[in-house]
Amino acid sequence: MPLVRISLRAGKSEAYRQAVGEGVYQALRETFNVPDEDRFVVVSEHGAADFQFSKTYMDIARSDDLVIIQITVSNTRNVAQKQALYARIAELLAREPGVRGEDVFINLIEVAKENWSFGNGIAQYV
Repeated sequence: MPLVRISLRAGKSEAYRQAVGEGVYQALRETFNVPDEDRFVVVSEHGAADFQFSKTYMDIARSDDLVIIQITVSNTRNVAQKQALYARIAELLAREPGVRGEDVFINLIEVAKENWSFGNGIAQYV
């Protein structure tokens, strides 16, 4: 049920973009118990003028390799699960494709279960 939107600066290889998507999906499977094949990931690349961010907000030194990850999920997870997700995403992305922890920005959007339709115009969770 997660919908993952990943934004990053243009110019990364296909393998890099695939690795970021795979790392986020793996972390969701491990920490949020996302089922197999529940994978909906959109990766968007942006030129410098269209990818604006603070390099120092919250005393975190970000580089031009910043990856912004926004995940829409059902509102069924507790704080500990969310913290585990953030840590696991950062860990996996550091391993492959080599994203620094400082460059992993994550935002969760929580919605009620009835706000999903996976196809055929049906609210499958209702």
